[in-house]
Amino acid sequence: MPRTGPPVTDGERRERGGPRRARRAGEPARRSEDEIDEPEEEVVPPVEVRRPLALTIAGFAALLGVGLVLGAQTSGPGHRLPFAFIIFGVQLLFVLAWTMAMRPPALLLVAGISAAVAAVADIAAVQTDIAGLAPLGYLAAGGFLAAVLGQLVRRVDRVRVTDSLGATLLIVVGVVAFGTLIVLSRIPAGTQAITVCLTASGVALTVARLTDAVLPWPRLAPQVPRGAAGVVVGAMVGTLISALLGSYLVAPFTPTRAAVIGLVAAVTAVLSDLAVGYAEAGRLMAGEPPTMWVARHMQGPLGGFALAAPAAYAMCMLFL
Repeated sequence: MPRTGPPVTDGERRERGGPRRARRAGEPARRSEDEIDEPEEEVVPPVEVRRPLALTIAGFAALLGVGLVLGAQTSGPGHRLPFAFIIFGVQLLFVLAWTMAMRPPALLLVAGISAAVAAVADIAAVQTDIAGLAPLGYLAAGGFLAAVLGQLVRRVDRVRVTDSLGATLLIVVGVVAFGTLIVLSRIPAGTQAITVCLTASGVALTVARLTDAVLPWPRLAPQVPRGAAGVVVGAMVGTLISALLGSYLVAPFTPTRAAVIGLVAAVTAVLSDLAVGYAEAGRLMAGEPPTMWVARHMQGPLGGFALAAPAAYAMCMLFL
């Protein structure tokens, strides 16, 4: 009789056909592919946290914050050039640290264009009739395009230009971001906002680094010599100091408003500093040689203040 029933697939025929070999005594059982053990991941020893280095960076962040806050106090109607000179000096430090740390193609060209953009941005922030960020935005876009075109000229730099677009953009935008402090000083209550935000940022960066020197725990990543306690404590202390400043400043400042804008500035600063540490660890893990010692450790506080400046401008526009 012809066989009836569901057809037998080739897989079932292979499973049913042929006798199964008996497992000998002491022979391990066959394991499926899902049960094969994966190779164990290599345990990376955590990077040592050097206390003298953390204390040095904390001191640099404190000095930078004091210089910017005191410079803002020299600004007044028709008398903003001293503050502009201070900002330009900080911008030159930013260009030096970030170009040496990120090393984009045509490094000298990118550094020169960034310094020129910084100077023109400061002049525009002082001389424009209406205080606004539009001229600074145009300068940032133009400087970025000029730096990219300069990297495309040489064939040896042209190969790496696509990989360095982010680094070039960060350098150009960073120097222009400091110019927002000059624009903010021309707005009513802007100088007070600069005082509150930059004080909160400087205190947050300093306390975060001091905490890392004493208690770098819990470690956020084995390759990054930073602890979560420093980030949290720094932001909290920076917010507290801004609230205290708000109780002594005149209207429209109140302790609550000062605490809110100080919190945003402090969190922005410490997270920017932390992101710089992750970026440096990524470059080292990728096999790139370490950069200049001074530039590498100045990069974090400078980047923190660079992002805190537009944050201060935005909070002043929204809350004051």
